[in-house]
Amino acid sequence: MSSPSLSPAAPASALALIRAFAATLGQSEGAVARVILDRPADVPQWSTQELAAAAGTSTATVIRACQRLGFRGFQHLRLELAREMPASGTEERTPGDAVDQVFESARAALLVGRASIDRTALAEAAALLARASRVVCAANGFSAPPLQDAAMRLATVGRPVEAPLDILAQQFAAHSLTDADVCFALSHSGANAHTLATVRAARKRGARIVSLCSYPRAPLVELSDVALSTGAVGTQHAVDPFFSRLGHSVLLQALVTEVAGLRSSTDALDMREVVADALVDSQQ
Repeated sequence: MSSPSLSPAAPASALALIRAFAATLGQSEGAVARVILDRPADVPQWSTQELAAAAGTSTATVIRACQRLGFRGFQHLRLELAREMPASGTEERTPGDAVDQVFESARAALLVGRASIDRTALAEAAALLARASRVVCAANGFSAPPLQDAAMRLATVGRPVEAPLDILAQQFAAHSLTDADVCFALSHSGANAHTLATVRAARKRGARIVSLCSYPRAPLVELSDVALSTGAVGTQHAVDPFFSRLGHSVLLQALVTEVAGLRSSTDALDMREVVADALVDSQQ
């Protein structure tokens, strides 16, 4: 997975990036990330030594953690956090704040997702999906809708896939795969027991595994030939990881676009005719 990054062209939320990638750090660097998330308003006022003391680690570890999180160093982190912290006296809420927060969270999810994309892995995943004899999709719970939607969009570019909703049907389909096929799995946590059972069945039959989840380290990732990650955003351990699913949906569209580039252009034209035939003019 590529490292997260903040760039002038795409000023992703510093806190959103830290929250998304904190789980990828080791124990000492993770302690630095936790202090930053717990005290974001204080960190811009601190020195490297003060952050190291608060995290119970060394200044070298602080700098390394900042770089692992996508910053050039501690001073860059301080600057980005200072930009995000509200100025004194501006914290008063307005009636539109709740709506604004939802859209800002969505924006952060998309920026984190873009920063998380491994372009090489995306191209490899598209190539596997484009040339596979069969593709069986596996996702459950809140992860199912984005993959079901992607399955339909893949069909519109001439790449038909199987996307059974039933848990057992997914496993039955996986058991019938061969080494010419692909199992495409999606799980926010990367640890859904039913999805993992389907993936293990597909691997046993020799199928290649393409996966998408929020975390770069997860059981699903370990079972995959090609793994894509969007980073985890929003409230941790939420029942409905909506903003992570938003990132999944957009990355899936990028993947569909890549697959379309590897397919015949006539496929898309044929699918447009299907849509046109479904539109009925009202009778006057």
